[in-house]
Amino acid sequence: MPKNSRFSALLNKRHSLIPGAAHTYSKGDDQFPRTAPPAIVRGKGAYVWGTDGKKYLDWCMGLRSVLLGHAYEPVNRAVAKQMSLGTNFGRPAMIEFEFANELVKMLPNTDMVKFAKNGSTVTTAATKLARAFTGRKYIVVCSSQPFFSYDDWFVGTTQSPAGIPEEVRKLTLTFAYNDIASLERVFAEHQNEIACVILEVMAGDEPKDNFLQKVEALTHREGALLIIDEMITGFRYGFPALHDRYGLKPDLTTYGKGIANGYSLAILAGRKEVMELGGLEHKKERVFLVSTTHGAETTALAAGLAVLKEMKIKKIQPALVRYGTKLKKELEKLVIKHSLAEFVQLKGAVVNMSMVFKDRDGAVSPLLRTLFLQEVNKRGILFQGYFALSYSHGQRELQTTLKIFDKVLGEYSKIFASTDREAYLLGPIIRPVFRKYN
Repeated sequence: MPKNSRFSALLNKRHSLIPGAAHTYSKGDDQFPRTAPPAIVRGKGAYVWGTDGKKYLDWCMGLRSVLLGHAYEPVNRAVAKQMSLGTNFGRPAMIEFEFANELVKMLPNTDMVKFAKNGSTVTTAATKLARAFTGRKYIVVCSSQPFFSYDDWFVGTTQSPAGIPEEVRKLTLTFAYNDIASLERVFAEHQNEIACVILEVMAGDEPKDNFLQKVEALTHREGALLIIDEMITGFRYGFPALHDRYGLKPDLTTYGKGIANGYSLAILAGRKEVMELGGLEHKKERVFLVSTTHGAETTALAAGLAVLKEMKIKKIQPALVRYGTKLKKELEKLVIKHSLAEFVQLKGAVVNMSMVFKDRDGAVSPLLRTLFLQEVNKRGILFQGYFALSYSHGQRELQTTLKIFDKVLGEYSKIFASTDREAYLLGPIIRPVFRKYN
């Protein structure tokens, strides 16, 4: 695809059209090196084509939302069929009940479900239900995990709290992953005031010393609800979920990135006693839960049903584990080959590995991370520091990745040893998403 003057004109004014020039900050210009494509024109399988005219092997995969592959044919066919029947109606579409029925049968610890278009909607809905069910006001989030919602109750805990009143910020408390004492302190300081605890099963480090089971026991003993965020882990780490592998029984669970292959769909799932507060068949105070025009738009539900079918028939989740295990093993060999094992490390589960770049003092280095990503992107791999495996990543993509990473690690070892590393930069250093000022 050749470079296009129309693309250039739009790209030049993108920041005047859209705040941040993207609709999620993780896709912003400050999150990628200068060598990444400014925008994407199309994708197919494990590849995307940028407005710069280049084809890239994609390891971002729509911020981990494209689990099967871009423009995956069985999903596209299901969406096209549903599109011909209509996308939105004045009464519920039958596909809403069909998909809900499949999910209730399949998802662990689930009696009822509610659909929405993004993860923030369903995590916020979960906290609202918890407050209504318990009659309490405080939410407790795991501060060691990066993101739960763009809504005030979570963003108020970050380095970007502008626009959120102090009174609202005080209603969310935090604890640390793998540190049960930090959660015990929160409960001790706010007895009979905590509505819920929300966390991911794991976001990087694995749970230690029965941490998750201790969180569940403490939360329920104190009369609060446990919300497990499976936005990333659901379908990818475990199919359909990860929390049941640890014997957890959350009151509410949220899903999103793995369920519709990039189509906009998120799910709030949970036990009936809590979920039904948002329904019509109870005599308690009404909870105005999730009420969105596009929450059950039919093409996304058709995509979700098609993904379920593919996951079951082709046993995709175990295939991702095998692929990730091989990828990790070979990448670790390359890191050792270039004498960088102490400074370039792979973290997290094999289905969602991240690379961590440390300096000689052991501190994580944004400069070194930017330099590595810069060189990888320059060579035709769209990479943001993590590997979002998809079913479309095959042996060809594995070998291409290893070949390019081998070259980049060789260059990186020279840059790492340099006394003037900034001289290698082709653009600004990548910044944290959450920060007080630009």
